[in-house]
Amino acid sequence: MSLNLDDKKAVVAEISAEVAKAQAIVVAEYRGIQVSAMTKLRAEARKKGVYLRVLKNTLARRAVQDTSFAGLADHMVGPLVYGISADPVAAAKVLNDFAKIDDKIVVKAGSFDGKVLNAAEVGQLASIPSREELLSKLLFVMQAPVSGMARALGALAAKQAEAA
Repeated sequence: MSLNLDDKKAVVAEISAEVAKAQAIVVAEYRGIQVSAMTKLRAEARKKGVYLRVLKNTLARRAVQDTSFAGLADHMVGPLVYGISADPVAAAKVLNDFAKIDDKIVVKAGSFDGKVLNAAEVGQLASIPSREELLSKLLFVMQAPVSGMARALGALAAKQAEAA
């Protein structure tokens, strides 16, 4: 079903709003994917905060025009699903991980920080730990000396109690 002009303008406005908030966009071909697999992909993307959408490429090109993602327009060919995220790693991680499970999803390209990435570079971006993972590691490192000190004081108190 084709969209009328007003519907197309609404779609471009919606995508432009998502692109304005985005730090990364990843595009993947989805030729031949089953509906159930696409539903799983959408659910995973929703959990990770990734805006995932199948779009007409001409509408996507208009949405990224005059943005830092404009270089990605050359890669917008064929049936593509677009992953757009404010987290620089989330879109790459979701689509790259799903491509490992289902060979019908093929990561084609991405864009991050004004640079167009090929499929291998998107894979490298996906291997970076997410913001939440990095924060939890930082918190663990910050808590280690404090918890070690507390255990040492507790052991010292227990030893004092035994001696008394």
